Amino acid sequence: MNSSRLEAFSDGVIAIIITIMVLELKVPHGETLEALQPLIPVFLSYVLSFMYVGIYWNNHHHLLQTCHEMSGSILWANLHLLFWLSLFPVTTGWVGEHHEATMPSALYGVVLFMAAIAYWILQSSIIAAQGPNSLLKKAVRGDWKGKVSCLLYVVGVVLSLWRAGAGQLMYLLTALLWLIPDRRIERTMNQ
Repeated sequence: MNSSRLEAFSDGVIAIIITIMVLELKVPHGETLEALQPLIPVFLSYVLSFMYVGIYWNNHHHLLQTCHEMSGSILWANLHLLFWLSLFPVTTGWVGEHHEATMPSALYGVVLFMAAIAYWILQSSIIAAQGPNSLLKKAVRGDWKGKVSCLLYVVGVVLSLWRAGAGQLMYLLTALLWLIPDRRIERTMNQ
């Protein structure tokens, strides 16, 4: 199997994830702007999760551009990542409806953390399949963003158990860290 089939499958799953998340946004009951007010927490949780799904989609695309052939371990690692991403709609909806509650915010952070771990496993599987001269290994050496993100997720989960908004702020800061495009793979492939 080449990377384009895996990428197409993953794109389809990610598109479904976004579709499920947007279905949580309900039509306001009223005709004034005040009718939108109860929907603000649900909308904000959707925006944050949409940012995360977009970040994963973008980085996943770059990751697979380094692959020419897929191994069984890469396929399973990719499914593992998609599993955690598929939980985004549930945790997004829960946080949106109970934005001040600690447990939904903490579980949201756990899912973010596990998606990051799954992404690292996929990245490691690709590097292992590529061997000692791995293009991806050259591109991501050190991977400070990945390490910092995992730390911020753990801090966010702990903060969420104390105050939900503090944890959610940590998740937002982590997303903002990744919104700055990561050009390491592109630069390495162009060299």
